[in-house]
Amino acid sequence: MHDTKLPITDYKADLVVIGAGSGGLSAAAGAAMFGLKVVLYEKHEMGGDCLNYGCVPSKALLSAAKAAQSARDAGKFGVNVAAPTTDWTAVKAHVRHAIDTIAPVDSQERFEGLGVTVIREAASFADPDTIISATTRTRARRIVVATGSTAFIPPIEGLADAPYLTNETIFSMPDFPEHLVILGGGPIGMEMAQAFTRLGAKTTVIEMGSALGKSDPAHAAVAIGALRDEGVTLLEGHKAVRVSSDAGRIKVHAEHEGDTKVIEGSHLLVAVGRRTMLDGLDLEAGKVDSDRKSLIVGDNLRSRSNARVWALGDAAGREQFTHVAGWHASVFARRAFFKQGTKADSLPIPAVTYTSPEVAQVGLTEAEAREKHGDDVATSSFPFHENDRAIAEGKTLGEAKLVIRKGAILGASIVGEGAGDILQLVSVAMSNGLKVKDLTNFISPYPTRAEIVKRAASAHFTEALTGKSARRLVGLLQRIP
Repeated sequence: MHDTKLPITDYKADLVVIGAGSGGLSAAAGAAMFGLKVVLYEKHEMGGDCLNYGCVPSKALLSAAKAAQSARDAGKFGVNVAAPTTDWTAVKAHVRHAIDTIAPVDSQERFEGLGVTVIREAASFADPDTIISATTRTRARRIVVATGSTAFIPPIEGLADAPYLTNETIFSMPDFPEHLVILGGGPIGMEMAQAFTRLGAKTTVIEMGSALGKSDPAHAAVAIGALRDEGVTLLEGHKAVRVSSDAGRIKVHAEHEGDTKVIEGSHLLVAVGRRTMLDGLDLEAGKVDSDRKSLIVGDNLRSRSNARVWALGDAAGREQFTHVAGWHASVFARRAFFKQGTKADSLPIPAVTYTSPEVAQVGLTEAEAREKHGDDVATSSFPFHENDRAIAEGKTLGEAKLVIRKGAILGASIVGEGAGDILQLVSVAMSNGLKVKDLTNFISPYPTRAEIVKRAASAHFTEALTGKSARRLVGLLQRIP
């Protein structure tokens, strides 16, 4: 990696961090605040994928799309407005503003102000305790690999030669798509399908299996139905086998039950999954074992082959979420600096798909719980169409479902407006060992959507005593002063 024409600067550090995304930045900031010498390497943008190409721009785009849909729906509330039109340049400016507003928190200047040495170069191992770049060599007591992931590009015939988009390019593409074809019906694919449909594009999603396949099937179906009602075309069970392009048009050839269908569009988004970025690290030189998707680490996130090395976020081979990377940084700090026994899987991991309605999940789904515990599992649910705030807002689609075993909360799934925010009640309960009865023992302000969690928990007990018909009565009694 070294260019012999460039001068080499030698450093000694308590901690080297490779990757300035959520996990790497949190680990670097924490160590610097403890007074440790930290060297941070980042070869691309500070803030990583989440800030620049993922969570932040996608939610900014979804907010613009939600504004357009609100205009279409205004008539339901007695408010008449003109049909919305999209100024793609202005929408991109909104997305850019969101990124630029948050960027200073993750900036090189801020971290240098904390005392971190920031090196904007690609890094690799020279040996088990030394990291090198084009102009540096750093020996470290501890090394954190937090390199994140990038869009996985499947080996589909013709795809490599086609002008496809990924999450790294879609938010800045010059022209608004007339027809956006999306490979992949996971959270990214479905979020982008709804966003661009609401902004005025035609969208088609091609999914080899089932869309939102990791979510509770019934709740995924609610969200999928809503997207279809808005105009999204979803082709489940279709396998893309060939891609071609001609005269500015993209054609995807997809097989389904022995037949081949050709889907033609103006733009193609590839959203079939993520690939951990381990290329160029020379892990072998560092005696760091890995497989195709991550470093091989224990539940303490420490390399099994080189005790100096830790992996955070996607590099650890677990759930690929920004909040998981942040949690991993906390696990690293607790274990490395405070000698606590915290494990990567100590807490349940929430996940949210930010479609409208949102689909939020924590812990086990009902199917996973029954596979693990058999018939010794109960569920309790409560619908938004019986939630007074949802009724007042005219957004009554969805429900909250709790998965319960012997009073313990094994998991929860919520589909509906604001599901991701509401789920946090259950996340707190599960993370602190609370029982389902504890979700009935607090005062929920009226009227709020989050009350649905309390009502679902109460239903677990009222149904056992008097049946489902008592649920509404219990809700009314709860509101009596």
